[in-house]
Amino acid sequence: MKKLLFIVFCIIFCAMKSDKPAYLLYNSNGELSKYSNLIKASEKADVVLFGEFHDNPICHWLELQITKDLYANKKQNLVLAAEMFEADNQLVIDEFLKGIIKASNFENESKLWNNYKTDYKPLIEFAKNNVLDFVASNVPRRYASLVASEGLESLSNKLDEKAKNFLPPLPIEVDVNLPNYKKMATMMGEHSANATNIVYAQALKDATMAYRISQHWKKGKTILHFNGSFHSDNFEGIVWYLKKYNPDLKVLTISSVQQIDVEKFEEKNKNLADFILCIPSDMTKTY
Repeated sequence: MKKLLFIVFCIIFCAMKSDKPAYLLYNSNGELSKYSNLIKASEKADVVLFGEFHDNPICHWLELQITKDLYANKKQNLVLAAEMFEADNQLVIDEFLKGIIKASNFENESKLWNNYKTDYKPLIEFAKNNVLDFVASNVPRRYASLVASEGLESLSNKLDEKAKNFLPPLPIEVDVNLPNYKKMATMMGEHSANATNIVYAQALKDATMAYRISQHWKKGKTILHFNGSFHSDNFEGIVWYLKKYNPDLKVLTISSVQQIDVEKFEEKNKNLADFILCIPSDMTKTY
């Protein structure tokens, strides 16, 4: 009997080892977690920042699943928001969601990313079909480009008041010593003026997203925001600015990482976020 039990155990163990999970979910300490834990924690949050890889199908699939499952509980108290849509396109998005304009008008007149149809259209359509608000949170790219070329002062010196409606309050405070910003500056050549301005442009995006999230949040609502992981990893970027604009918000973060072996959580990925989505590094890309 003992021999039989041992054989059964070996078969089950080998079967488990032969599984090829498309992802595993960990908590900030690098301990395995369940998807249900993520949903329960998200339902209690005011803001959920989903840090994605823009070209990763697992990220995009899970974004849609979280949206569906949060909606099942929150209904109209769920608000979607995304880096991939710029603040000056909010009117076009609203008109499309309300059925005022056709999908073709929306797609032609918005500055959509190349992977919109495969990766973000399902989220927009879910919002439309379920009468949810969808916030275009990012800064208009022309202003990020202006800052990258001429610095933060150019926002105050060159833009009129109508343009500033798409920006957070000026002047924008930037802590260039935040690890993610320092890493970016180092990659660009830390002491060059261009590197500093590129960090400022990144901070402008983070600040704008945080400000627009804070402006659209109301008590009882949960805003589910989609952004590149860099914008919220290590509880920096958007999180740092959210604490400035509304320090009482309960913010939950999700980061995405890639590993050769998703079952052996790497030390370097600890504390990136409240939940860490670990994806095989050879996962296929959407573009």
